[in-house]
Amino acid sequence: MATVLICRRFPRLSRVTTFSTTAKCKAESGSSKSKQKKEENPETANTGTESVATIQLLNPLDYRVLYNPSAYAKSRAASQWQAARNSGQALGDTSTSPGTAQVQHTFGTASSQALPPIRNALPKPKSKPLLKQTISARLSAAQTEEEAEKEKTEIHDSKEDPRMFQKGRPEYRSLSYDKFEPVETLPLEEGDSILHSVAVYKGSQSPGTITDYFRKLSRLPVEQHAALLSKPRFNTLCRCAVKNIELFSTSDLIDILKACVRLVVPPTHPLLNACENEFCRRVWDMNLDQLLLVADCWRCLERSVPSYLSILFSYANMHWKDLTLPQFIQLVYIIGEGRRSPADLTQKIESMILKYLDSFTLEEVGAICLGLFKSLSGISDHVMRKIADRVSLQVEDMSTYALVNVLKILRYTRIDHLPLLKELGKVIPARIPTINIQGIMHISLTCSSLHYFDEGVMAAVAMSVPSKVTYCRSKDAAKFLWSFGCLHYEPPNEEEFYSSLIEQMHRKLHEFGKFPEHLLTGLLGLAFVKRFPEELIDYALRDEFVRKTRGSKYELKKDLFTLSKSVEIECPSYQGSRLPPQLYQEITEMVLNFAEQEIYVRPEIVEAVSLLESMLGGPAYVKNHMILPHTRSSDLEVHLAVDGHPIPFNLKDPIADKKLKDIGVSLTDDLMTQLIKGRPNSQSPMEVENEARTPGQERREEARTPRAGDSAALSGGALIADARLQVEPKSGRCLEALPSLTLNQQPRQVKLAIQVSNRNHYCYCSKRLLGLHCLKRRQLQQLGYVVVELPFWEWIPLLKRTRLEKLSYLHYKVFDPALLSRAG
Repeated sequence: MATVLICRRFPRLSRVTTFSTTAKCKAESGSSKSKQKKEENPETANTGTESVATIQLLNPLDYRVLYNPSAYAKSRAASQWQAARNSGQALGDTSTSPGTAQVQHTFGTASSQALPPIRNALPKPKSKPLLKQTISARLSAAQTEEEAEKEKTEIHDSKEDPRMFQKGRPEYRSLSYDKFEPVETLPLEEGDSILHSVAVYKGSQSPGTITDYFRKLSRLPVEQHAALLSKPRFNTLCRCAVKNIELFSTSDLIDILKACVRLVVPPTHPLLNACENEFCRRVWDMNLDQLLLVADCWRCLERSVPSYLSILFSYANMHWKDLTLPQFIQLVYIIGEGRRSPADLTQKIESMILKYLDSFTLEEVGAICLGLFKSLSGISDHVMRKIADRVSLQVEDMSTYALVNVLKILRYTRIDHLPLLKELGKVIPARIPTINIQGIMHISLTCSSLHYFDEGVMAAVAMSVPSKVTYCRSKDAAKFLWSFGCLHYEPPNEEEFYSSLIEQMHRKLHEFGKFPEHLLTGLLGLAFVKRFPEELIDYALRDEFVRKTRGSKYELKKDLFTLSKSVEIECPSYQGSRLPPQLYQEITEMVLNFAEQEIYVRPEIVEAVSLLESMLGGPAYVKNHMILPHTRSSDLEVHLAVDGHPIPFNLKDPIADKKLKDIGVSLTDDLMTQLIKGRPNSQSPMEVENEARTPGQERREEARTPRAGDSAALSGGALIADARLQVEPKSGRCLEALPSLTLNQQPRQVKLAIQVSNRNHYCYCSKRLLGLHCLKRRQLQQLGYVVVELPFWEWIPLLKRTRLEKLSYLHYKVFDPALLSRAG
């Protein structure tokens, strides 16, 4: 019986969950069976035991919902993916993390270890040792299960053939090698005869004969290749080839390399070492077709050959004007697969792209984009926009694989090409069910990286992920969570979507030791939408994991800081690991130093601070700082009393105020008499104040008096509080600083956190706030602040207007009666 979890939203309610009672009955009746089977094959998941998960809410306590996650249904393209695996896996990304083992965890109905995908969903507080034992047990179990499944073939292949463009033109046959091209199979008897001849002649054969032996042996049935490589006589043949390596003609040497590709000779084999050295020696005597063909063979063998590629790129640089279109495409493909970008070729690559752009097939456009992306080649905005212009006109005719490659380089160059993005929204949603999980991830990541929100695309992604989630690498799961969190989008199937990805993060826990950035990426994406899985957070904040982050090529301190502080504010019941105080201090100082240099000095912020000081009465009434340093953006803090008067709070260090050299007080005879003997009876307290007033105080008094031209803008509200300090110093004491007085008489007040926003806080061409800034405003409100925004679409245009208009706008924003009603 199918079980459905339905989430409905009602006005003014964060979430109401309804569920079928049949789910509970079925879970109870089948619990004994489900415990016996912890692993399921995705292809048969819907016919066997059904697993049960528990969703646990923080409030109210002990409220549980049971549901059955969607089983993986075989895609129509599964057979195509399998064929792609058989025909091109050797050319895929060799850095792919292990992801073939399918582990299905089962959570009992009363388990306190249930995944908490609901927002603010921390389980009941538990002891830290128990939490660590749980994580360790899961980590050990996942590693054991993955080792057991390591040699199983993944039915759903996550990689597609990056060489599909080579099928579009016959010229590629001379530039590349297709090891799956049908050949006449060599009988086993003839193979044995060849090996016998090798043993008899013991290396005395001619180079031509040795080459012919390699050609013929490579035509043995595929299932015989592994056995052939282990035979001593084949090793003897290889030694003969190494011994005579300089005697082979270039074409014969290429044929031996092709035979090694077909036989899947290990990339570290001594024969390949000798071949590489010889090809490097012969480069300048070979033509470009031969050079590209050899480079293609090295890629098929998955052998890194930086020296050969360096010489190839130098050759191409010298013969650049002679490159044909297919040669150029194949060269860019080789550059991408080699993961390196020759700096001296960048400008020439751009010129060739512009030259041939209209002649490229759509698959070739995709190949160029993938090559540029993989090699991290810099590409100008002009060229990228030209490519996007071409693609936007033919999106419907482009294969999904080629289109995803275009999106990768679009994301890398951060080009906001709206026509292409709009066409993407029309074409992609219908294709997503047939796209593999890595392709879907790149689509959602492109949207989030460009801050482009298309609900149709993101909803289609969310619907597709749960059924394919077990094929997610740790990287994929993390970037899905980041993409949706960054755009602050909770899809219609949000509970199924988030619970499936959090569960996959648990399955891949063992991978995060090697890739710590992926765990933090996923947890931050969850935090943006107010979801905090306690066990994963505890693991991420442990000293052991924090030490691993230091070895990452990415700077992860700020991410740790943001995560830990967010948990501290939003999850008061959390009892797991926390960052050490000294690390907090170190990161805070780093963030604040950056803010002083890059954020506080932005013109729109400086102008707002200056005008607010003028309007409210001086620097004591406004503070430009980061209230929440972990959110990495500034705030203008203002305090108002319940009657609308501003309250001074941004005060100098009392000790510094007492130093006469800092405040500029003139030491007159009368003042010295007052300091030594006390105030003379003939002087009033006000006269003492006027004598001791500093030039800075006089300027602030002036600032608190509105200019004549500003009166119209500031009328209608109580703007200026009489902040004059009535000081009556007692004998033998210095003047007390302002903080001691204000702290003794704290009025009821409202604390404003004024946000001077910019375009980067919002989705592209939208007023939809991004996840990080939603998190910040949510946390400010939890700490008692009232968030007031100066949105960029209002404030930036005002910067060019008159002072009076700007003051009027700020007065309207700050002295909103609705804000004052919140004072308490």
